[in-house]
Amino acid sequence: MSSEAQRAKRKELLAKNVEQRARGIKLYALCSMLFTLCLFACAFPRIIILDDPLSPEEHLNLGVAYEQKGELENALREYKIASKKLPLAFLYMGNVYLKMNEFDEAELYYKKSIKKEPRNADAHNNLAWLYYLKRENLDEAERLARVAIELNPGKIEIYQDTLERIRSIR
Repeated sequence: MSSEAQRAKRKELLAKNVEQRARGIKLYALCSMLFTLCLFACAFPRIIILDDPLSPEEHLNLGVAYEQKGELENALREYKIASKKLPLAFLYMGNVYLKMNEFDEAELYYKKSIKKEPRNADAHNNLAWLYYLKRENLDEAERLARVAIELNPGKIEIYQDTLERIRSIR
């Protein structure tokens, strides 16, 4: 074989080699992209919930279950969801914050509860109890306890106890 024929053969082999390498690089890039796509799309399935499957009452009940187990942060999360449509949840949030000794937050939610549901005797009584614990606003606390008694005479023993304790420290 002549030297020119050898050069042409080498050029042809070199061109094939370059072409194979280019295909290999493209294939590697494609495999890398597929791996990355699969890593993020396949390995971590994403669940998208468009509508909340639980009703506000169910969120409230779930919050109560968490609260009974001592999982107060989870309870608060459920009560906050419920409060969007169920004003009673504000009372429950106040109770949780009271348990956590976060009196300012408890007061805020008891007041929200009273504002949303002015006939909720428990909200009036619990805010009165909070003032008793803080030893402040005792006139208002006494008034709130009396309102609770008027609103729900069926719980007079509980509300009367609050009223008597308030009066005992005045």
